[in-house]
Amino acid sequence: MKKSITTLVMATAAVLTLTACGKEAEEAAYTVGISQFAEHGSLDNCREGFLQGLAEAGIEEGKNLTIVFDNAQADMGTASTIADSYVSQKVDLICAIATPTAMSAYNSCLNTDIPVIYTAVSDPVEAGLAGEDGSSVGNITGTSDALPVTEQLAMIRQMLPEAKTIGIIYTTSETNSVSTIAEYKENAAEYGFEIVDTGINTIADVPMAAADMAAKVDCITNLTDNTVVSALQTVLDEAEKQKIPVFGSEVEQVKSGCVASMGLDYVALGRQTGAMAAKVLKGEAKASEMPFEVISGASLYLNTAAAEKIGLAIPEEMKNEAAEIFQ
Repeated sequence: MKKSITTLVMATAAVLTLTACGKEAEEAAYTVGISQFAEHGSLDNCREGFLQGLAEAGIEEGKNLTIVFDNAQADMGTASTIADSYVSQKVDLICAIATPTAMSAYNSCLNTDIPVIYTAVSDPVEAGLAGEDGSSVGNITGTSDALPVTEQLAMIRQMLPEAKTIGIIYTTSETNSVSTIAEYKENAAEYGFEIVDTGINTIADVPMAAADMAAKVDCITNLTDNTVVSALQTVLDEAEKQKIPVFGSEVEQVKSGCVASMGLDYVALGRQTGAMAAKVLKGEAKASEMPFEVISGASLYLNTAAAEKIGLAIPEEMKNEAAEIFQ
């Protein structure tokens, strides 16, 4: 009889323990801070994809996920303040969208155990966020949107067989832009182009830079430069005055008025990032042990209405190859 009572007590305790564990798992919740450097389509798509990636892993807003979202409005000081705020709030993870916010989040979290997962970082190595072999430099990892530069150059050559110069406006403080400019210059001659570049410091510099650039080149190509893309309409207006095309670096820029792009899918990039973040939140992996990942598979996007505005005829074979055409 004594043995039966003991067995019953032990069994009851086991059930209660399992119930408690089940309840704890059921109530597991996460707080994620999302710091976005600027407000434009590609970064918005990254954020949307990131949330999709988390949801696909069972981490969903309104159920077991609280999102704290802030936009730095293309200001480095604000990006740092946002990152410091997330550390003070003791969030479970920071998602940093774009290179400047990733660098700020990394610096703010150096003496904490808060993992940082970045996205839309063109060159994590040059930004000091990864080693030469792709390994993490700390409690940080993420995804890279390294531009398909040679594919873009080939596309521009196909569309503009007589062009000689390509203009690029970039922000000197954005590491992602500096490294991509170098890649353009390294490969341009192979396609018969000369790169003419102009560096700016703030968004207020864009109007003058765009007017000057449009007057002396055959076309302009954009990078994923957050400051310049935030002022894309200004660049488009100046280029239209000179009847030259502006090429984008992703689909949202083409939607906004660029003639074409060999672009990346930023929703897919965000989803890939969200899947990585979910593993970290669930304890299945550590950010410090995960190499950064690079999205692949650039697609051709065209805007026929933008081409018509400047009298540019897009070859039929390009229209047939396009993933999407905006009219």
